[in-house]
Amino acid sequence: MTVKTEPIIVTEGGVYQERFDEQQLRDYLLGLLIDFEELDGATFTEKIIQSVITKESITKEQITNEVLLRGLENISPEEPNWTYVCSRVYLDQLYKKASLNRGYSRMQKYGNLYELTRYLTKINIFSDQLLTYYDQNEFEELASIIEPERDQLFTYIGIRTLADRYLAKDHEGRIYELPQERFLIIAMSLMIYEPKEKRLDLVKEAYWAMSNLYMTVATPTLSNAGKAHGQLSSCFIDTVDDSLQGIYDSNTDIANLSKNGGGIGVYLGKIRSHGSSIKGFKGISSGVMPWMKQLNNTAVSVDQLGQRQGAIAVYLDVWHKDIHKFLDAKLNNGDERQRTHDLFTGVTLPDLFMEKVEARENWYLFDPHEVREVMGYSLEDYYDEEDGKGSFREKYEECVNHQGLSKEEVPAIDLMKRIMISQLETGTPFMFYRDEVNRKNPNRHKGMIYSSNLCTEITQNQSPTTVEEQFTEDGKIIVTKNPGDFVVCNLSSINLGKAVTSGVLERLIPIQVRMLDNVIDLNDIPVLQAQIANQKYRAVGLGTFGYHHLLALIGFRWESEEAVEFADHLYEQIAYLTIKASNDLAKEKGAYPSFEGSDWSNGQYFEKRGYHSPEWNKLKEKVQKHGVRNGYLMAVAPNSSTSLIAGSTASIDPIFKKFYSEEKKDYKIPVTAPDLSPKTFWLYKSAYDIDHQWTIKQNEARQKHIDQSISFNFYVRNNIKAKELLDLHLSAWKSKFKTTYYTRSTSSEIEDCVSCES
Repeated sequence: MTVKTEPIIVTEGGVYQERFDEQQLRDYLLGLLIDFEELDGATFTEKIIQSVITKESITKEQITNEVLLRGLENISPEEPNWTYVCSRVYLDQLYKKASLNRGYSRMQKYGNLYELTRYLTKINIFSDQLLTYYDQNEFEELASIIEPERDQLFTYIGIRTLADRYLAKDHEGRIYELPQERFLIIAMSLMIYEPKEKRLDLVKEAYWAMSNLYMTVATPTLSNAGKAHGQLSSCFIDTVDDSLQGIYDSNTDIANLSKNGGGIGVYLGKIRSHGSSIKGFKGISSGVMPWMKQLNNTAVSVDQLGQRQGAIAVYLDVWHKDIHKFLDAKLNNGDERQRTHDLFTGVTLPDLFMEKVEARENWYLFDPHEVREVMGYSLEDYYDEEDGKGSFREKYEECVNHQGLSKEEVPAIDLMKRIMISQLETGTPFMFYRDEVNRKNPNRHKGMIYSSNLCTEITQNQSPTTVEEQFTEDGKIIVTKNPGDFVVCNLSSINLGKAVTSGVLERLIPIQVRMLDNVIDLNDIPVLQAQIANQKYRAVGLGTFGYHHLLALIGFRWESEEAVEFADHLYEQIAYLTIKASNDLAKEKGAYPSFEGSDWSNGQYFEKRGYHSPEWNKLKEKVQKHGVRNGYLMAVAPNSSTSLIAGSTASIDPIFKKFYSEEKKDYKIPVTAPDLSPKTFWLYKSAYDIDHQWTIKQNEARQKHIDQSISFNFYVRNNIKAKELLDLHLSAWKSKFKTTYYTRSTSSEIEDCVSCES
């Protein structure tokens, strides 16, 4: 019998390196498992050893891949912590690659931050701002706070997502930056303009917040902070003027933003409908569909930083004559010339329409251009200031009763059916409840909100940009524009599962608000009217994720009054701390330019939400005296990818499954619900099994504390009855929701917006 000799380790090039050392591998595996006594390490180790010793030759990389593969196979609801074992294996690979590329010993894990920054600046990966604002001594002081042990907080899917998408690589795709360095570089970048005497302390505080995974910054900030290319804001909203110049200018602006990774919402409600007149010639206009086709082409052809096609959502009012075609735009049947499969759709709904749906009454459709010509006003510029009465319904009734205005009469329930059919097939349209949004708009004194953004959490003042004049001067063409309010969203999110259970909200939120506010001054947005609006309102969107994770940790069932009351108290606390942080910043740096006359300044913001406790009254007085730094403050985004990085559940959503596989382009990763244990197992009920009325109740409690909106998904079975889906929509509207996001049925596959993740 021939006894097999030990296999030989070879290098990548097939050159002999050293003989296989079984004990060395056993010691390595023992080290991986040292914190996980509950796992079956013995079987894991023996499977790997047996696999390795059957080979004639093997590379170190193949051994590492074998360890990783065996670890991934073991991830299950019964043994979820294998994900941390796999994370450690992958981290070892990262440390090795970075050390080889940067020329230091892998035993150090992390190399010299200053030299890393110099090199990545030299090859134009990093901006030269870091080296301009921080000297070598400051780099060394900040590098000393890096805690490599915090890398072990990552799950495997978390570290893979961070490394694949966000860590800095050279132009050949070789890894240079490591996770803690990414967090520190972001912190340094966001604090560049802070006063030198306190800048390092603020950097350290921001690093503490991110490296402990108490919060995440938005995807564009996570990816682009400190780098030479790309902007830091997440989403934008444009309002398209009803003119050829306005339409094409908007398309150019949208293309420029899409190129830099932004997700975009576009309000089309001012554009005249199909068959409208142009320069007095009747029946000439082709309506909104050709412009939607144009935007669809832009979304496909102008991709986001070479990574994915552009993401654009278009919104239209439910009273617009083109609403039928609009609602059919994403369906998989019918005339393909009228389809825009690559756009997302949203419909803006006044209270009056929902009342007509519930009462089974008729609804009227109008051409916005004809309304302007005949009535002398724009119907979309009005909303109902109070429940059941207000300017919109008065103007709408005037239009209905005007004999000289053409109109189309349809049963309101038929339109609602069209909406729901599209939602069950495509997940859209999103719902935008315009009256509630504008009633609660803290900056009503400066404008109107017509629609939301790509992910439905942003609600800020909008207006179209218009060209005033064009002329030649000294051989140059001069174009002057009247800039509209082009909305910008700057986002980050609290990891509730970690931050609340660690009791750090009071420390966390002030640094988080400062980071968000600093993004505004750092941003280089390629659309000037967006820059102007960003400075005018200094809008930010502090949000949350990990709500289901938190409920499971504290032992609350999703379908319970406890969970509803908890949502109310928790989000009131977050609102208080966020407003207080912005007020403190206003004392330090000044209030946002449009503060005077706002609901913040006159106290109405607090009155409308019933904030009357001594603590709230004291804060109200401070706000009225010193202002707030940011005209818009809170918004809860979808953040599915960044919640994966932070090892928690997405947004305010219930989980899909306790155990599933995350499928990427070239690999599949098993994922369990976070902190899955015998205690939490039964508290992680699937979104598709939960009575969604409880989810609506929770969001009703939460929404009153959020000045903007919340990306709220409906989760429904594919065999849901029309009446049941209608009841969900009516409940959301009656519960004072501002928006709803996807209708996710068990038969539809929907890809989340990455831009708004935070």
